[in-house]
Amino acid sequence: MTIGTKFLLARYADCSLWLGRYMERAESLARILDVNLHFSRDSRGSQNWRSIVQLNADEERFDEAYDVASYANVVHFYVLDRDNPSSIISTIRAAKENARALRPTISTEMWSHLNVFNNTLSALTSDDLKYSELSRVCAMIKEECQTHTGITEGTFFRDQTWYFYLIGREVERADQTSRLLDIKYHLLLPPNQAVGSPVDVSQWNAMLRSVAGYHAFRREHPRGMSPKQVAAFLLFNMSFPRSIALCLSEIDGHLHRLRSGFGLRAGASAMEILDETRAALADHSPDTVIQFGLHQFSDYVQRQLIAVTAAVRAEFCGVVPEQNAA
Repeated sequence: MTIGTKFLLARYADCSLWLGRYMERAESLARILDVNLHFSRDSRGSQNWRSIVQLNADEERFDEAYDVASYANVVHFYVLDRDNPSSIISTIRAAKENARALRPTISTEMWSHLNVFNNTLSALTSDDLKYSELSRVCAMIKEECQTHTGITEGTFFRDQTWYFYLIGREVERADQTSRLLDIKYHLLLPPNQAVGSPVDVSQWNAMLRSVAGYHAFRREHPRGMSPKQVAAFLLFNMSFPRSIALCLSEIDGHLHRLRSGFGLRAGASAMEILDETRAALADHSPDTVIQFGLHQFSDYVQRQLIAVTAAVRAEFCGVVPEQNAA
């Protein structure tokens, strides 16, 4: 290896982890916006755009900049608002800056694509976010993120940096899924709405589409849809790429490969936190999770993911977590 292990980890591991997180975050946000546009309706047929702000825990930042959670305000906030670090344009810009630091380790194709993608987003205007245009813009963002994934899969050299990229991606996927589950139970289903009603089913349908899981869910459940079935699928299914159980298993595998394949001694604390989280998941069923409280369980998963990320960054990189946005 031409780059020493210490040098590689100190300079590149953290940037690679965040590159994986940012690209996954941008794709997830574009999908959520598009799904909310087409599939998310309340009992009166209206769309709840504030639920997206709540999903991302951005209420304080959003309320400081906008007076109402309208379609125009929420979409601008999450696509083009450069002052919002959670917006897609800010997320891709951050991904590009992390890729710049990784330039000696990533392929020319990866770097070129990220530059073009960033420039494409920078050229968007408010006219591109009109109601009739949002679906096209979201489709473009999703396709560009998926193109990045394909280029990365085909060209990223399989050294330590690759595994940190995968850890970042899986952490972000698990976090997004846990947040969606939490928001569904506490925001989307009105307290007086009967479970199993057409509105309720359409909302669960929308949530599955938000994680690109609708067709995968139908392979397991060809007919019918209940909250418990959807929760079980997103929590426990070991074949669905964005289920919490599979994401945790993947993170654990990547940490093991870093330690066994490259002789790294770090990562023990992160693996202990993962073992604890996976054991908690294994000790529950859909019934007990709902009985215990899905909000409490989702909050626990999110806190554990934050702890895993902090441990990985501290042990492998010596980086203070606040240096990158959570």
